[in-house]
Amino acid sequence: MPASDISNTTPRDTWTALKRGWGQCCPACGKGRLYRAFLKVNDACPDCQTELHHHRADDAPPYFVMTITAHVVIGGILIWEKAYAPNPLLQLAVWTPVLILLSLWLLPRVKGALIGYQWALRMHGFGNTQFEGVDLPPTAPSAAQ
Repeated sequence: MPASDISNTTPRDTWTALKRGWGQCCPACGKGRLYRAFLKVNDACPDCQTELHHHRADDAPPYFVMTITAHVVIGGILIWEKAYAPNPLLQLAVWTPVLILLSLWLLPRVKGALIGYQWALRMHGFGNTQFEGVDLPPTAPSAAQ
């Protein structure tokens, strides 16, 4: 049975889904690959067929990655400057590649963790798709109240 057919009442462990997403694996089974290319998410898990196209990662992963890398790089620059006072060009030569490589390494992992989080909380179509795309009228208070 595909994981997408599992009852909507079955609890999903958020931490497990986050770890699987961080590892760039399907948040449902942990075996299938999350990406078909660097940041291109598979439409469905190749292993368990869980639909993954529902994700809405959008701009959140780059913002998280910028925040993380800024803290690491700026902290490293300040510590290195205080301890050794190196030439600014040496600082630039060291920290620019660190910034680029850290960003490229973190981006698919942060995006995967965010997709896992969305899956665990049944956000954006990862849960009950019965009313997907249907505008429901607002509920009115009952007359008995």
